Amino acid sequence: MGDYMGNSINTYFNKIFFWMFIGLLITGVTGYFISRDILLLSIFLKGFYFFIIAEIIMVIAFASVVNKVKPTTAIIMFIIYALLNGITFSGIFAAYKLGSILVVLLSTSIFFILLALYGYFTKQDLTKFGIIMFIGLITVILVSIINFFLNVSGLEIILSIIIILIFLGLTAYDIQRLKDIYYMENNSDKTNIAIYGALELYLDFINIFIRLLSLFGRGRD
Repeated sequence: MGDYMGNSINTYFNKIFFWMFIGLLITGVTGYFISRDILLLSIFLKGFYFFIIAEIIMVIAFASVVNKVKPTTAIIMFIIYALLNGITFSGIFAAYKLGSILVVLLSTSIFFILLALYGYFTKQDLTKFGIIMFIGLITVILVSIINFFLNVSGLEIILSIIIILIFLGLTAYDIQRLKDIYYMENNSDKTNIAIYGALELYLDFINIFIRLLSLFGRGRD
């Protein structure tokens, strides 16, 4: 029985990380190829805030219906979100050197893997830390919005460091929570849960990557 459960949870997490990787790949490839076309890049950057709003709506919609839709629908929604994010990512490929992006991507992957392993194997209950990190994230977002108008020198660097720490913590928290959900859910087909888990970890990864890039990325001349 123990071996069976072990194999099952491995399959569950394999699905999560597979779809997370597919999402990141779609985002990266979309952003890269749009950035190579000046006309497309110009068109999409003009609608930057439209796509940001569309992404937020997609995440909220996904969270609302993830347990009600067919697995195929959940996968399609996730892919659409990754494509939308790829459009906004085109600006990153246009602004930073590709070599710099790859170095930061590798660094993000290392940090992410370490915290994911911690979240999976730790015996410590991370629930209370998850709540604290969520409150911290909301606070940082509000401060970032205020700083957008005030433009306080040096504050953006501090906020980036805090956001990196928060999402590293959320990575461990989300992994542990997804593990707990696996054992609590009676539904044998956990595809939808895995897809939503992939979205959560995708968002953790993306936010760590963006903030590390803002700190250490080298812009194009």
